[in-house]
Formats: sequence, C-alpha cells, structure tokens
Amino acid sequence: MATAYESSAWAQVKEGWRQLYGSFSRQGVSVENHEFRATKPVDWGRSFHRNSVELCLNLRGSGTVSDRRTQVSYQPHTVGFYCNAEADLEAKRNSGELHSFITVELSRNFVETQVQSMEDALHPALRRWLADKSGSAAAVGAMSPGQEVTFQALRQPPVPVAAHKLWYQAKTLELLSQVLFQPAPQEEFFCQRQKRVARERVERTTAILRSHLSDPPDMEALGAQVGCSSFYLSRLFSKEMGMTIPQYVRQIRMERAAELLLAGRHNVTEAAMDVGYSSLSHFSKAFCTTIGCCPTLFPSAKALVEQFRTRQREAAVRV
Repeated sequence: MATAYESSAWAQVKEGWRQLYGSFSRQGVSVENHEFRATKPVDWGRSFHRNSVELCLNLRGSGTVSDRRTQVSYQPHTVGFYCNAEADLEAKRNSGELHSFITVELSRNFVETQVQSMEDALHPALRRWLADKSGSAAAVGAMSPGQEVTFQALRQPPVPVAAHKLWYQAKTLELLSQVLFQPAPQEEFFCQRQKRVARERVERTTAILRSHLSDPPDMEALGAQVGCSSFYLSRLFSKEMGMTIPQYVRQIRMERAAELLLAGRHNVTEAAMDVGYSSLSHFSKAFCTTIGCCPTLFPSAKALVEQFRTRQREAAVRV
C-alpha cells in the first residue's frame, strides 16, 4: 500500500503512478510504475526518501537528477541509480514528453544487508556513498535487452497473483545485482561476441515488440533500432526464436488478449482493440489459431486456461 508521502509526491500525475510492490517505510523496498504525459515539468525528486538508493529503468521520456554539483541525465532506454543521504536531490522530468519508467527504491539498511561482504565489487560511486554515510551518488548507462524484458514483466508479473510477493522479491535482487555492481572486465573471443550480439538483438527486438503491441514498428524500423538490416534481423530472429517476427507478434498479441479476458475487465472487442486489431473477425481467427478456441469461450475453457497459465509460468522461468 502506498504511503501518504509517496502519493502526495506523485499527485501531479495522478493515475500515472502506482505502486507495484513493497513499502519503503516497512520493508525498505518499493517498486513503482510511472507512465504519464507531462504537460509541464514534473519534480520527481519530491518522491525520493532520505538515506535511500533508487534504481530507475527509464524506457521513455527524459529527465535529470542533480545534487547541485553534478547532474546525470536519463534518456530513453537507460538504467541507473541515485543515492540520497540527508540532503535533497533535485530531479526534473521534461514537459511535452510521454514518460514511462519504473523505480525500485531501497533503504540504506536494505542495501547494506544485501551487499554485506561484497562491497569491493560495487560501483565505485555507490561504494563511496555507503562508506561516507553522507552526500549523494549517481550513475546511468544503457538499458540492456534483458532489462527491457524485465521492465515489461514488472508491470505484468507472469506468475499467479499469490506468487507476486515472492516474484518481486527475486526481481528486486536481480536488478540490484545488475545495476549496483560493476562487472569485472573479461576477454571475449570473436565467435562469443557474435553469439552475444545476436542474442541481444533478438532480446531487444522482442522487448520493442512487447512494448508496442497495438502498433508494432515495421521491419525497417526494427532493424534500425537494433543495429542491423531488416533482412539479417528476419533470418536471425527466425533462427533464435523458431518463428518469424509476424508469427511472434501474433503470438504475444493473443497472449496479451488472453490475459485481458481472464482478468475479466475487458470484453472481446475491447481486448481486440487493445492489442491492435480493428477487425473482430480477424482477431477471433488469430485467437482461435494461437490459443485453441474462440475468445468468447476461452475464459470458461478450464483445460485451455490451465494450459495457457502453464505456458506463462514456463516462460517466466526462462526469462
């Protein structure tokens, strides 16, 4: 449950903010979702707690975090952290932009407990901040394809509601290990680099498609975003995923539609439009081919629903 402090800090964006998991005051960790269009600059520094470390996965929109001496900039597809001690950090979100980001706010005690005996491997800025117990620190870098996948999963956990608490706990520690630690340099052979780059391009492609379900970019735009030709990306994707990009788009659209229908807040027409279908007949045909029955019958088809949920759980384990 959100505290009055957090709710008031995001009053300007109203329903554009919601808490996904935890409580900073009670558990020392809070995962929060932010998605809003800013008609004027937003002071997001008001939401920062004293003696905290906040991780930010920034998918869309631009903003800054400053301690009056230095400033870090969050651009689309970046991830980083900022630490606040007793002095307030200044932070602004730009007006005229759609902002889409997730924050994971951690208390100093929570971080110190989790990284005990591992301090030497932490990012130098964070290591100094923990040792000094004062001042501020910040760092930001590019968001990895895997983190873009995690970003989408944080908004819609691929596990039963009863398991959300356990899942968010695990994802919080996973992000902490990725963002707050500085990886040791290692030599990489050319063939290893090729495989890694190919895998990252496919992961980035799936993340882009999942975040633009209703209006996916065309092949030329996809290739430009992941750094290769559309022809090469098409071959690479089919090899890695075992299906073409159009087939993958249809699959994730139907999976999303199935989730909406099971949640009970969308009828068939609304679910179809939510995933980008203007033709109900085309949607029904695609849904039947992918899921196994027509969308109107799906919520009551117990065997198919259980199969669907099993596939979702297995996919979550692979992520």
